[in-house]
Amino acid sequence: MVLLTLPIYAWALKPEVQAAKDEGMRLYNIGHSTAALPYLQQAAEAGDVDAMYYMGEAERRQHMLGLTREAMEWYLKAAAEGEVYSMLRLFQGGACIAGDRCPEGYEDWHHAALAVAQPRAEAGEPDAMLALYHIYAHLDASRLTGIYNMLGIPTRAGKWLKRAAEAGHPEAQTLWGQQIMGGRGWYFTNGRRLAEAEVWFRQAAEQEYVPGMVALTSVLEKEGEYSELWSWGERASLLGSRIARVVHGECLIVPERAEYCHTEANPIQGWAILYAVVEETSDNTAKHILEQQRSKLTLEEQEEAEALAEREWIGREPPLSNFPPRFGY
Repeated sequence: MVLLTLPIYAWALKPEVQAAKDEGMRLYNIGHSTAALPYLQQAAEAGDVDAMYYMGEAERRQHMLGLTREAMEWYLKAAAEGEVYSMLRLFQGGACIAGDRCPEGYEDWHHAALAVAQPRAEAGEPDAMLALYHIYAHLDASRLTGIYNMLGIPTRAGKWLKRAAEAGHPEAQTLWGQQIMGGRGWYFTNGRRLAEAEVWFRQAAEQEYVPGMVALTSVLEKEGEYSELWSWGERASLLGSRIARVVHGECLIVPERAEYCHTEANPIQGWAILYAVVEETSDNTAKHILEQQRSKLTLEEQEEAEALAEREWIGREPPLSNFPPRFGY
């Protein structure tokens, strides 16, 4: 059932099927998993391994019941093409033990995942290194151990995560920085811990990795670097971060809201931004801000802002996203 290679996700799809996949991923990335399913299914049925995996993810998230039968079938299809994270989901869900759906030639799905990722990681592929981190982190968690042992020395999972970060993988760099921020490793002062995490977040941010930018802003806020924080937050907003876009819009309406709102007031632009977020995602925070700040604009200004939203913000590329990790909860 398993091809011992990491899959190639850039499957050559017909334009209309690629458009459906793109729409499915847009919906999935803003948390609308159920709505994403019919779009992703078109690409999955056309043989796109990436879409097969996300069909499993969307089915799993839709029901919040762990490994449903529908999710398992899609994960099995993706796993047959060497998709490592599908194998991990099958292992998590007990597909081999409870469902008697085991990989041919392996005791369980995590062994199959290791067989795919390990050779590539040892050959220096950052994506495979990150995959090994997730494989070993899951195994360590199942054995009640962590990323570090009691002496602060990284376990197998931690070593592969750091190797991926050092190899320049922006998601790994962000995860490694978050581990440091969360208390991993030994640092004499909180300032040193913060500075070390900033190094990794900044490397990810400089590669235009949006979650790295958002993580960097949290460090810059603690350091009181509000001007730079605003620059990175605005950049993340323009690159599609939903959370950064909401902050962007609110700060333009009420810059006195917080010190990190390092900008001049522009209520019409801010209203346009938040209105567009609501129209595209139904974001409750953005809805609340619009209601709360309604008195800041006249009815005519609100209409002007909504027209601006239609012209410049709704349907803007890249699309709004929560930037969920490929292998998350």
